[in-house]
Amino acid sequence: MEQTLVILKPGTIARGLVGDVLTRFQRKGLKICGMKMMQLDEPLLREHYAHLTDRPFFPLILNSMMAYPVIVMVLEGKDAVTVVRSMTGATNCRKAEPGTIRGDFGMSGQENIVHASDSPEHARVEIDRFFRPEEIFNYTLPTIGVTYAPDEL
Repeated sequence: MEQTLVILKPGTIARGLVGDVLTRFQRKGLKICGMKMMQLDEPLLREHYAHLTDRPFFPLILNSMMAYPVIVMVLEGKDAVTVVRSMTGATNCRKAEPGTIRGDFGMSGQENIVHASDSPEHARVEIDRFFRPEEIFNYTLPTIGVTYAPDEL
């Protein structure tokens, strides 16, 4: 099974959408292997968004991501990165399809509800950035047999 990192951004916390978003991931059949609330700081954000630090909008990202705490989590499932990215929708919420998390809960290009890893390789790096090994749990959900076919396990 594949793991991916998801961050429920400050706007998700401020707008009271945590339960709605979390429920969608669980109803899909994704397993929560790690989850915690934390306050992000500038050094961590500069590392996480290193590919954006030279962009003119980066100060807006910093301000937004430090405005409230976030919830970071590790989700696991078959093709978890692709599944979660599909569920989250386009980065710009106004362009995200209805039925996706961003399409249903967002109106902004930047205040876009969630961060989701974009590849299995980036997921591993991001998970290691936010979680110590002992904060990630390995267990089997009792519903695994009705979530996946035997050849998918």
